[in-house]
Amino acid sequence: MSFIKWTTVAALALAAGSDALPDAWAQTQAQATAPAAGSKNIIAWAAKPAKLPPFVAPNKLVWRLADVLAAHKGKQNWKQAVFHSRDYDGAWISMAPGEKTKTQFYADDRVFWVVQSGQMKVTIEGQEPFIASKHFLIQVPKRLQYSMETVGSEPSLRFEMRPAGESPDYPLSETPTPVKGVQYIKAVYSGHGDYDGKPNVPYIDFEKQIVQGGEKRGVWLRDDHNYVTILRSQKGVPTPPDNVWGHYHANFPEIWLIIEGTQQFLVEGEKLVTVTDGDLVAAPTGRWHRAMPYSEGPSTRLAYIPRPDNLHWYQPEQANGGGN
Repeated sequence: MSFIKWTTVAALALAAGSDALPDAWAQTQAQATAPAAGSKNIIAWAAKPAKLPPFVAPNKLVWRLADVLAAHKGKQNWKQAVFHSRDYDGAWISMAPGEKTKTQFYADDRVFWVVQSGQMKVTIEGQEPFIASKHFLIQVPKRLQYSMETVGSEPSLRFEMRPAGESPDYPLSETPTPVKGVQYIKAVYSGHGDYDGKPNVPYIDFEKQIVQGGEKRGVWLRDDHNYVTILRSQKGVPTPPDNVWGHYHANFPEIWLIIEGTQQFLVEGEKLVTVTDGDLVAAPTGRWHRAMPYSEGPSTRLAYIPRPDNLHWYQPEQANGGGN
C-alpha cells in the first residue's frame, strides 16, 4: 500500500456520489453519507495522527469466521471478543441448543446482533416473539427487556454489539450475572426507547426481504449514538489503484461485517485483503480505508459507526469516492 505522508490538506466531503465515478462507488457512498441539501465539498486542514494508530487487542485487521470457528471446535457454548472501542464491544457468541439468556436490558443504548447460523427465539418487550435464522438483523432499543433462546438441533451463532463499559440491568425476576466492580441494588426507573419504523424495526430478515424480495434498505439502525448501514452492491468493480485511499474518520474506528458475497478492503499501513460472508474487517481511528465489492454477483457489508452524521475526510482529488 503506497501511502505518502498526508501532511495538511483533505476534503471535508458531505456531498455524495459523482457522475465521474463507477455506479458502485457512487451507490455505496450515497448509502453511507446523508448530506444536507445543497452541501458542498470544502478543502480544509485536517487533523490526522502523525503515527498510524495501532490495532489494540482484540481489534485486528481481519477476523476470519473460519478461524474463529476453528478456535472453538468441539464446543457449543462460547464467546469470542473481536472488537472494542470507546463506544462498542463486539463478540461472536455461540449458544447450544436449548440454551437461553437471562432477560435483561441496557440503560441508555441499543444492543444489536446478526444471526450467522442456527435458529433462536427472540423475545423483546412489547413485541411478539419471533424465530430468527441466518442473517436476521436484530436490534433492541434502550431499556426494553429482551432474551433469546436457541431452538432446533444446532447451536445458534451471532455477532453482537453491546455498548462498551455498560453492564446490563435485569428485572427483579432474574438474578443478575456478577460483574467485577459492579453491585446490583434495587432502584426505580421509567420510560424506554422504541421502534420508529424509519429505519428502526425489531428485525430485518436480510435473506427474505432483501436478497429474495429485492427490498431497498440502506440503513439497519440509526439514533443519536448508533448508525449501521447495509451496503449492498449487485456486482464487483475493478480493484482501484493503491493511490485511491478512500477516507478516514477523525474520532472513531470503523468495523464491517460481511454478510453476502466477497469484498476487498485496503486499510492504511496494511495489505489489500479479500473477505467473505462472516468475516470482520476493522480500521483504527485516523487510518485511510477503502471498501469495495469484488468478484461476480452481489455482495453486502454492514458498516458500524457510532455517529450518524459522521465526517468523512477524503483526498481532494478523490473527494466523492473510495468506498465506505
